[in-house]
Amino acid sequence: MTAPTLNDSPPEKSWGLFRALRSRNYRLFFVGQMISLIGTFLTQIATVWLVYKLTKSPLLLGTVAFAGQIPLFFLAPFGGVWADRWNKRKLLIITQILSGLQSLALALLTLTHIEVWQIVTLAFCQGLINCFDMPARQAFTVEMVENREDLSNAIALNSTMVHAARSIGPAAAGFLVYYVGEGLCFLIDSISYIAVVASLLLMQVKPHAPRPRTRSVIEELREGIAYVWDSVPIRVLLLLMALLSLTGMPAFSILMPIFADALAPGPGRGAQTLGILQGVSGLGALAGAIYLASRRSVVGLGRIIALAGLLFGGAIVVFSAAASAGLLWAALLITPLAGFGMITVFASANTLLQTLADDDKRGRVMSLFTVAFMGMAPFGNLLAGAAADHFSRAGGGQVAGAARTVAFAGVIVLVAVAFFAAMLPVIRKITRPIYIQKGILPEVAAGLEVTDAEQGWRE
Repeated sequence: MTAPTLNDSPPEKSWGLFRALRSRNYRLFFVGQMISLIGTFLTQIATVWLVYKLTKSPLLLGTVAFAGQIPLFFLAPFGGVWADRWNKRKLLIITQILSGLQSLALALLTLTHIEVWQIVTLAFCQGLINCFDMPARQAFTVEMVENREDLSNAIALNSTMVHAARSIGPAAAGFLVYYVGEGLCFLIDSISYIAVVASLLLMQVKPHAPRPRTRSVIEELREGIAYVWDSVPIRVLLLLMALLSLTGMPAFSILMPIFADALAPGPGRGAQTLGILQGVSGLGALAGAIYLASRRSVVGLGRIIALAGLLFGGAIVVFSAAASAGLLWAALLITPLAGFGMITVFASANTLLQTLADDDKRGRVMSLFTVAFMGMAPFGNLLAGAAADHFSRAGGGQVAGAARTVAFAGVIVLVAVAFFAAMLPVIRKITRPIYIQKGILPEVAAGLEVTDAEQGWRE
């Protein structure tokens, strides 16, 4: 056996689940972003609870979420064009600094006197920042990971990082809101951005060679949209993400304060219950992300999307029944399943899109993923808030109205996932040659034999 040389990368088994962390730049990003994300989830829960405390209105809950996400629907594609053109690390440094300042402004206003219109305005400003931040961050993953074989692991670890923070941040927010107030949660979030900015500054990346700008932004945007539409797998994945983001995801998340307040009535208990429900949902999502990170190949993710989508849709239907019946223990058991299904669907689609997209169009493809994932959510938030308000007035009260809305959204998710499952044979035929060409399926390219059982799981 030949002795390893100094140039050999560390054995994969020594890294296992965390093999993407072999790349120094990705290690820096992972640590900095993890700290910042905990602060982000503090702000999310504190904002939702602050708006509900001030207004007691499901419609205004949807309005604030709409303001924070509607810029992504219109402007994220342009952010994708700029992500393909600019130095992504410098762009991310700028967006993270601006996000920290936005959280600081929210903290200062809350600690003095804040009104709902100010929350809406600051949420809109954060949405504008995210139009550039999210496509750049998604596309920058490829530049941070030195070994292309580790890319799918890095994308899954991104989800692991997000949902580890999601399991910590909301639970902490539920208690911090009660004991120290929303303002200090926002202040902690603003300070947490220092970690991710520092990690970006410490990275050593190849000098950025600006791409020749022979065409306008509009022309490049059209090219990206045409590229996505001509690719059946990318088009179907984005349409599925858009429908789930319009229905299941917003209905399940934006109406959660109503369920939390009803499931655990009493001073301060609603905020704590909201944090716990979001926290256990985050634990379920974390489990899904860890499962994806443990996989060694992108092959078979289509089937996983179908199964996880069915789990997500079914779980939120059952959750609506448990919450309307006042069964807190049942809601706590079901919520992690919904979190697991939701993140497994979106993270798997993210991985497929990043590996299918051509390098020079990845920023634009991921910007359209941002539109599908986050840009559709504001319309879903408004629809969920309006539907819950309508059903509440029709009879049964706020909880019954919210439960009907969530159940209806879950049924739509189930129908959409069933359609995606029917499209899987077509998607497999198209993606296999692409992965062979890219070297993502070296065992197929080399003609190695695959057992029937193994082939069954892959497909």
